[in-house]
Amino acid sequence: MESKRKFYPLQDLEVYRLARKLSSMAWEIYQRLNFQQRKVWGDQMLEAVDSVGANVAEGYGRFHYLEKIRFYYISRASLSEGVEHWIDLGFERGIVSDPEFELFHKIRNDVQIKLNNMIKATYSAKNQSKGDD
Repeated sequence: MESKRKFYPLQDLEVYRLARKLSSMAWEIYQRLNFQQRKVWGDQMLEAVDSVGANVAEGYGRFHYLEKIRFYYISRASLSEGVEHWIDLGFERGIVSDPEFELFHKIRNDVQIKLNNMIKATYSAKNQSKGDD
């Protein structure tokens, strides 16, 4: 008997909810920046952090396994750029507070693990579907 896979709405995925949390945190920081800080640091930080959730959403909406995986990899790279580069740089420059910095890194760790698991599960589903032919 073939088991049907359950579809989860995007908003029910914890990885997506966590990515959106990172975006909210980034937006709070961005809003308090002056024009020069926004132009030099903030725009790029916000774009990278927002890209994490956007690429999860795009990958999740794709039909083909390898397309999904490609967007999950992009999401993971944006996570690294956004937090490990831009947030770290903001922390060094005194833009990001200690508690914000710590929370960003805690959530980043959770998101990275979940993205890695999504990539692994998608590869597994792809390989399993080959056996269904």
